[in-house]
Amino acid sequence: MTTTTIRLEDDLKARVAAAAEREGKTAHAFILDAIAQTVEQAELDEEFQRVAEERWTKVLDTGKTVPWEDAKAYLKARALGGRARKPAARKLRP
Repeated sequence: MTTTTIRLEDDLKARVAAAAEREGKTAHAFILDAIAQTVEQAELDEEFQRVAEERWTKVLDTGKTVPWEDAKAYLKARALGGRARKPAARKLRP
């Protein structure tokens, strides 16, 4: 494990200390959790972008996509616990 020094404005340091106390943690543990959550979110965002780019490339390559109204109806039925047939991809209209 390595040590990293960070400089905090006095106001932020006080806010961190107060938030950590409310959470029942030390300021150190609170800061570590915040860093871990931020890194995890950045990794999730990166993966989301990768998948989105991959899917967009597929749409451009095939020219097929699922119309929003079909996708929305499918998702709504699934969210309500219903059985729904997956909508079929169709060629994009020019």
